[in-house]
Amino acid sequence: MEIKKVAVLGAGDMGHGIAEVSAIAGYEVWMRDIKKEFVDRGMERIKQSLLKLQEKGKISNVEEVIARIHPTVDLAEAVKDADLVIEAVPEVFEIKTQVFADCDRIAKPECIFASNTSTMRITDLAKATKREDKFIGLHFFNPPVLMRLVEVIKGEKTSDETVEICVGYVKKIGKEPVVVNKDVPGFIVNRVQAPAGALLMSIIEKGIATPEEVDAAVKRMGLPMGPFELMDFTGIDVFYHANKYYAKTISPDYEPPKILEEMVKSNKLGKKTGKGWYDWSKGRPEIDLSKATDKISPLDFTMVEINEAVKLVEMGVAKPEDIDKAMKLGLNRPFGPFEIFKTMIDEDQLLNRLNELANMFGKKIFEPAQSIKEKKVRQMVEGEKAPQQVEEFQTIKIEKLGDGITKLILNRPERLNTISPELLDELDKAITMLWKDEETRVIIITGAGERAFSAGADLSSPIFHPFDFLEHNRKGERIFRRLGEIPKLVIAAVNGYALGGGFEIAMNCDIRLAKKSAIFGLPEVTLGIIPGWSGTQRLAKLVGISRAMQLALTGERINAVEAERWGIVNKVFDDDKFEEEVLKYAKNIVERCAPISIALIKRLINKGAEVPADVGMEWECTAAGLAFSTEDMKEGISAFLSKEKPKFKGR
Repeated sequence: MEIKKVAVLGAGDMGHGIAEVSAIAGYEVWMRDIKKEFVDRGMERIKQSLLKLQEKGKISNVEEVIARIHPTVDLAEAVKDADLVIEAVPEVFEIKTQVFADCDRIAKPECIFASNTSTMRITDLAKATKREDKFIGLHFFNPPVLMRLVEVIKGEKTSDETVEICVGYVKKIGKEPVVVNKDVPGFIVNRVQAPAGALLMSIIEKGIATPEEVDAAVKRMGLPMGPFELMDFTGIDVFYHANKYYAKTISPDYEPPKILEEMVKSNKLGKKTGKGWYDWSKGRPEIDLSKATDKISPLDFTMVEINEAVKLVEMGVAKPEDIDKAMKLGLNRPFGPFEIFKTMIDEDQLLNRLNELANMFGKKIFEPAQSIKEKKVRQMVEGEKAPQQVEEFQTIKIEKLGDGITKLILNRPERLNTISPELLDELDKAITMLWKDEETRVIIITGAGERAFSAGADLSSPIFHPFDFLEHNRKGERIFRRLGEIPKLVIAAVNGYALGGGFEIAMNCDIRLAKKSAIFGLPEVTLGIIPGWSGTQRLAKLVGISRAMQLALTGERINAVEAERWGIVNKVFDDDKFEEEVLKYAKNIVERCAPISIALIKRLINKGAEVPADVGMEWECTAAGLAFSTEDMKEGISAFLSKEKPKFKGR
């Protein structure tokens, strides 16, 4: 079934945003609410949002988008003939089920129903209808126009076809779908966060610290808001009702404390009522950072989130990589719980601290998951050990050089190491293999033979259709980008021609070392094509627009000395000492630099170039706090003070 007409029920914060992104993507949208004033307010908010997007050049025609949105208070008008109905009404079970029961009588039989609920089981909501196979969860994040994540939740009777259609819809509106394979309260993002909220309440109940002391400690780590300030910002009542629901459906341990219940009853709901944990009368609470307490550890909140994430994997809700993706996209975090575990937390440390928290607060929800008890989380995250044999590769070679250094060789010397579809696939596999390889800390990429690092794409490869060529280029971009994302330092050892795609591989590496005889260039313009594997984007970031224009528009080639002067190459070595100098350079990094610091710095620099400066700086502060908690930090400081070489373990 093809979705053409979308009905969005609710014109509030979420509803008007869902209607807006659907209309931008080209869908005809009916936005319905119970009062005309609500609908009118929603339309006005959409218009203001679209005008801002137009100012930023993200859309071109506001009038066309608005013309696709049909505001109404008539439920039958909205739902009749709709292909997809998305409910975004208040988070009250009885209201939602009544709305769906009414829609079920009006909508055509093939229409798909979706709820934007943030906590409630989709299976329970679906029972209000006679189309449980066509009922699904589409959990958007606020504000929908900006946030990329949509959790796609399968109810117990949701059909695979319904999931497939809705994943397609989510992609078409420019969002990132993460499929939740098992219907559990809170799904992924809110469920992983839930124990951290319970821990906050336990700290208050026990009188261990005040909200201001906790928030000051967290803000000192660089986060823009402390957890209590954030609770005020989003609404005390929202947190309260979510935890009441979790107490009924997950564990009584989530039952909100009396202090929270009293705040809700007395209308102290945070920012929207002017007072919650803090006074908001001046627009923003004043938090005294000097009150930061050492009676709590911010790492405890991370540990209970990791614990809950592990439980979700054990239950079959989602894979570790999907949970990480959801947490990063849904909360604008630089790292997911499993990524933090892999690089910063020891299994014994996690097990012991969770047991301590469970005993300290008497809550079973803090008890370690079974995989943590059995110390199988690392195996869960990494899967099977990366294969050490390299016979499977035909177009590349992998050599373990010892001391944490691995060489990856582009191995088509007879064709100047040009990049064929087969080489792309094998490069992707090799990156995955080395990603999981705990022995490897530095990767050196070079070309086989004396003549070329890589002379670019193999243009003799059988690609005939323009769309196939587009996909081939897109695939290469994604694979090369992984060189910047892998949590190891990657060195391009350029030992000859680095042209076109070969130059693009080198630009995606962290550091470029070159023979004096090496040659760099982007010859695509002389062939009637363009650099298609990130060349136009990466080069401009490395050398600026003027130099990038010079190379890309003329096909001009420059030698290694000139490339070093431009800032493309970090160091140039004489040809006869090149391999020796590259190895010495890599060994020096392994001996002096902490692996976790390398991984964090790479991500901060690469991702920081893609976001506003203040967002990048907040990420940097967060990462600094995480690095401060590692064993390697202690080893580095200790070695510095004792004037010895550090022995980093990547923990």
